[in-house]
Amino acid sequence: MSERIAVIGLGYVGLPLAVALARHMPVVGFDIDAGRIAELASGHDRTREVEPAALAAATGLSFASDVAAIRGCGMFIVTVPTPVDGSNRPDLGAVRAACRSVGAAIAPGGIMVLESTVYPGVTEEVCGPEIERASGLSCGRDFFLGYSPERINPGDREHTVERITKVVAGQTPEALERIAAVYGKVTTGGVFRARDIRTAEASKVIENAQRDINIAFVNEITMIFQRIGVSVHDVLAASRTKWNFLPFSPGLVGGHCIGVDPYYLADLAQRLGHHPEVILAGRRINDQMGLYVADQVARVLARQRRERRAARILVLGLTFKENVPDLRNSKVIDVVRGLRDWGHEVVVHDPLADHDEARHEYGVELAGDLGALGQFDGIVLAVPHRDYAAFDAARITALTVPGGLVADVKGLWRGLALPPDRVRWDL
Repeated sequence: MSERIAVIGLGYVGLPLAVALARHMPVVGFDIDAGRIAELASGHDRTREVEPAALAAATGLSFASDVAAIRGCGMFIVTVPTPVDGSNRPDLGAVRAACRSVGAAIAPGGIMVLESTVYPGVTEEVCGPEIERASGLSCGRDFFLGYSPERINPGDREHTVERITKVVAGQTPEALERIAAVYGKVTTGGVFRARDIRTAEASKVIENAQRDINIAFVNEITMIFQRIGVSVHDVLAASRTKWNFLPFSPGLVGGHCIGVDPYYLADLAQRLGHHPEVILAGRRINDQMGLYVADQVARVLARQRRERRAARILVLGLTFKENVPDLRNSKVIDVVRGLRDWGHEVVVHDPLADHDEARHEYGVELAGDLGALGQFDGIVLAVPHRDYAAFDAARITALTVPGGLVADVKGLWRGLALPPDRVRWDL
């Protein structure tokens, strides 16, 4: 069986993996989006996870949107999104569709490895049957399953797929060793052989749930300390001097993982008859953080301003985290909508986000040149992009009217000395 690899789904996870694998073996990068395939074939990655030079150097990598191109591959690695629906229930539609594509191409002896974050059981209970129906082959006899949780952190150039430890699991000992051999060629961080597929699935889904809960705790104490006029940033600076204090910070928790994955674990728990109190409590706190920020900013503005007219507010940043163009599940939109619900005029700027995507996903028209926007009654630094970190006091002052509000959600500008007539607010 050839170890020609097919990587199914070429987003933030799949493309870097495909490029890394292609340094060691032939790889077909498959995506149903023909526009994405054309873009990558031209040497451009809109996610900015892979530089043009790296794409050009990946001579062992080809791209396709036709299932025929992945026939004959010995291993199929699925890296498609696993979002939630409007009720925060797992949406496995992309996983099922990817498995049908695998089923149309897999031959006896082939292996399907799922990397997408799911609750324990999906690989064997959902993927296996989908591939069986599409292929006519028998799972565990004609083809085999594996799981290796993705650990891509968008914008992170240190913890790349070539450096992290890859957890791997296989349906049989032989499948496990084939999977371990493939990933072992890619990463210097080594491979960890999990006990079984469900264990590997569980290990991934709790990683982000744990982080979500820790951030929720910090967000909740932020709300408490706000009531007594104490900045949580000052509190955390003191607490971090203890050797075993966990260095989490408050903020807006969105994105494709942390804001979504806990719901997968919660859904499994509820179907098993267990109510996941801690997991869902953390989600409730983090889900409301955007509206909390909007409410606090609006209240500060109301105290400072005697005019009844709507304030003109500039929100800096729309992506779900700093220094990436990723708009998926960004909680900044809750801040924008919350401020608009207070009757304020809100202008949004982001140096990295795609204007068409912002319009399509959130109905937001991103502003262009900041210098041409004039002054604002208040600015809200929502995402600490490098561009905004480079702002000095003069730049911030120029963006605000005398008496204007500077709301610094992440505390990025706490060290800057602003004029005394500028009102400051942070968490």
